[in-house]
Amino acid sequence: MDSLELMMDTVSQWTIPWVMLMIVVWAAYKRVPMYESFVTGAKEGFTVAVTIIPYLVAILFVIKVFIASGVFEDLKIIFGWMMDQVGLGAYRESLDLLPLALTRPLTGGGARGVLLEIFDSHGPDSFLGKTATLMMGSTETTFYILTVYYGSIQVKKIRHTLPACLIADIVGIFTAVFLGYFLFG
Repeated sequence: MDSLELMMDTVSQWTIPWVMLMIVVWAAYKRVPMYESFVTGAKEGFTVAVTIIPYLVAILFVIKVFIASGVFEDLKIIFGWMMDQVGLGAYRESLDLLPLALTRPLTGGGARGVLLEIFDSHGPDSFLGKTATLMMGSTETTFYILTVYYGSIQVKKIRHTLPACLIADIVGIFTAVFLGYFLFG
């Protein structure tokens, strides 16, 4: 294990516990009733979860229809041809991440399913497995977030939010692929 990988493992092991500790310390400093706040948030989260189940089922159904229809395979062929035309043919392997890149802005659950398919076909410790994991962490479930948050406060005009979020997702996808090649390729 080289020093960069050792450092990444160490930082990743300690990041979440340190963040949680900092939240608890800050809440105690501000005299926030932590347990009551946690329970209130959990109740609200449960209510939101029950409310959005039909939307999640619909999104997962549509994603499965697209996967079963072969649309993703056709898109991989088209993008592969485009990559060949601009001299990026050596990176065609990354096109196996296309279903994940197109699914992630829609749903976290569906994207996790695609991630597990990538793990099953290529392995979690492969280049594609590690890069797919980077992609999951570098992007957001944009449409889900906009639906839940803006729907809960009845915002009708989202103005520049959707384009800004999609641009952030695209940057996250390309950054994940770049870092995948840089770190694991």
